[in-house]
Amino acid sequence: MTKILMTSVRNDEEEAIDAYAKLHHIEIEISRDEFHPETMPDLTDIDGLVIQQTAAIGGDQSFYNQLAQQVGQIATRTAGYDMVEVDLAKNAGLKVTNVPAYSPRSVAEMALMQIFRLLRRTPEFDARIAQNDFRWAGLQSREIHSVTVGIIGAGRIGGTLAGLLHSLGTKVLAYDVNPRDDLRDLVTYVSKEDLLSQSDVISLHVDLNDTSVNLLSASDFSQMKDGGLLVNASRGPVINTDDLIDALDNGKLHAVALDTVTDESPVFNHDLRKTGVADERIKKLLAMPNVLLTPHIAFFTNIAVANMVDFALDDVLTILSGATSPHEI
Repeated sequence: MTKILMTSVRNDEEEAIDAYAKLHHIEIEISRDEFHPETMPDLTDIDGLVIQQTAAIGGDQSFYNQLAQQVGQIATRTAGYDMVEVDLAKNAGLKVTNVPAYSPRSVAEMALMQIFRLLRRTPEFDARIAQNDFRWAGLQSREIHSVTVGIIGAGRIGGTLAGLLHSLGTKVLAYDVNPRDDLRDLVTYVSKEDLLSQSDVISLHVDLNDTSVNLLSASDFSQMKDGGLLVNASRGPVINTDDLIDALDNGKLHAVALDTVTDESPVFNHDLRKTGVADERIKKLLAMPNVLLTPHIAFFTNIAVANMVDFALDDVLTILSGATSPHEI
């Protein structure tokens, strides 16, 4: 019987995992641990490997060579795959797959919610109410159809957000290196510079790769409207965190909603009530009243979780059967 190992498994994934195993008559072994060379379990009887983590796997070429000999593939049940050293994997002949198309509404709806929260200034009202201050003064909000939203990265998720915004009567600008013709009725494609200067709200939906690291830094913030709003539901390193903090401190940005930040792995999805947060930049973001921080939960819906499990396992079985997965990196 085919046996697949899944690492970093959460309780909420187990129902989908059990259902998949029964449907396909395979054995799925689960581990709560992340996948790293120093914690790698025995793969002797394992046919396929599925991971999910934001921290890099680590390891050198010999480690990836060993993986290739033992399992031949590695599937991440996430859209991002920067935790895998793809070049080392390819050199070893190890096939790598991701899940680029799990419920795009999960992230798009989260981004839309955060856009609403920033526009309606609910975090500022929450802060006042926590101090028993119930005044309205100075916190008039804006209706979403009266603003321009710029989407950087109009792929599956960004395109879904564009559709939601368009249905609300919002003017939507988009910047993408590969414009989609099917979105042209929903968005106006512009240059990155024009999007930055014309948007009241900017929402990021790009993959993390060499070209997207520090996609927004000091020079980009300087081109934005004064008092602009920013949402990041993609990956942390696409924003230069130090420059972001400066832009918030000096008022260039009025507020931001961040579902992901640089160096989040030791913090997000961990209980730090006793130890607190050690990362100085994340601590500073947490202390800022104009920052909405959520722990990388935009994907965390019933449909998306099931999609990520099912699609990743589909890829494993496809590769084990000798076929080519459409999601191979």
